[in-house]
Amino acid sequence: MSKPKTRYIIIFGLIVLLQIVSLFSSGTSFDTSATEGIDKSDTAWMIVATAFVLFMTPGLSFFYGGMVSYKNVISTMLQSFIALGVISLLWYLVGFSLAFGESYHGLIGNPLTFFSFNNVGLAPNADFSATIPFLIFALFQLKFAIITPALITGSFAERVKFTSYLIFMCLFSLFIYTPLAHWTWHPEGFLRQWGVLDFAGGTVVHMSAGFAALAGAYVLGKRETKNHQPANIPFIILGTGMLWFGWFGFNAGSALAADGLAVQAFATTNMASASAMITWVMFDALVGRRISAMGACIGAVVGLVAITPAAGFVTLGQSVFIGFVAAIVSNLAVYYKQRTSLDDTLDVFPCHGVGGIVGMLLTGVFAADVGLIHGDPTTFLYHLLAMVIVGAFTFFGSLLIFKITSSITKLRVTREEESIGLDISQHAETLNVVPSSN
Repeated sequence: MSKPKTRYIIIFGLIVLLQIVSLFSSGTSFDTSATEGIDKSDTAWMIVATAFVLFMTPGLSFFYGGMVSYKNVISTMLQSFIALGVISLLWYLVGFSLAFGESYHGLIGNPLTFFSFNNVGLAPNADFSATIPFLIFALFQLKFAIITPALITGSFAERVKFTSYLIFMCLFSLFIYTPLAHWTWHPEGFLRQWGVLDFAGGTVVHMSAGFAALAGAYVLGKRETKNHQPANIPFIILGTGMLWFGWFGFNAGSALAADGLAVQAFATTNMASASAMITWVMFDALVGRRISAMGACIGAVVGLVAITPAAGFVTLGQSVFIGFVAAIVSNLAVYYKQRTSLDDTLDVFPCHGVGGIVGMLLTGVFAADVGLIHGDPTTFLYHLLAMVIVGAFTFFGSLLIFKITSSITKLRVTREEESIGLDISQHAETLNVVPSSN
């Protein structure tokens, strides 16, 4: 039996084992009468917000899929879309417990606390949110866990083996994402205890994805052919619209209630993205580049990234400024990255990594009552320290995970497979579109 078939048998065996564990675990018996403390409006909003955030991952697949060459569109989109299935099962089994289970010294959760969603029921859990069912809190957090590894795929698009990506995604989610979520969002997480503010994932999602992307681009090396026209600009516009729409759930949903804080986060999210989009295209024009649809879309996403950690802590004017600064810094980061040997295919680090850093630092500057502009440097200095810790942990941890993955299977497709495209070589599927000769 060939090695690829052996790997698939092992993977399918693990899936079967998951079914057995699920059937025989104690689980949670849902008591629909357990309504004490539940606020119906908060619950309704969180159901909607959770669906919004799920919608972002298909949006990301269109956003990334439109940017790559025509022969890699399907593979790139699937790398995002498949996370909906893989991470959902991991989160259910042990991921949620590692992120939000009983804390071990503020570093990681007990994997048995909520194993297979045991004790995750319809009654609220006051440690995390006192007015919504604990189950919807767990599902809301799941959507963040889903999109994070999907974001990373943009850095090694057009050259990664699909099976190796699946292995990397699982290991990253368990050993990088869940500790970061625990440090930042668990009440006993050490970054949260320090007072580090991350309203909706600028550190946990975007910085982690950015530094993991940097590691991925370094490990997988350059593509054989880097120069190509994006396959489908309308896909990029559609994906950006889906992301912007879903980001209202991402940020406003992180209030965990239908209240004024959610409205504040909704408003700051919109204004930062608008500011960044206009700043990006005008900056392009200022330095002699064409105003482009792709530039407008990238700028909008950078603004969304940068406001994420600050959304519930800043004013509208400050959110506009955050979008402005993030757009210029990320635009310059993209420009100078292109002059290096690093082949981060879709500029994940310059946009998500750098955008997340800008947002995190400016949160420490502007955050209501505790920001640097209020006269106390404590929060800002802890944000600087957290930036170093998160960046180093994610980058070097991801390097190790890529090394482990490469010991199991090859990370990169062959030169021939890359030449014909991953759609055909990895999935035996094609857009059936002949590129223009112009």
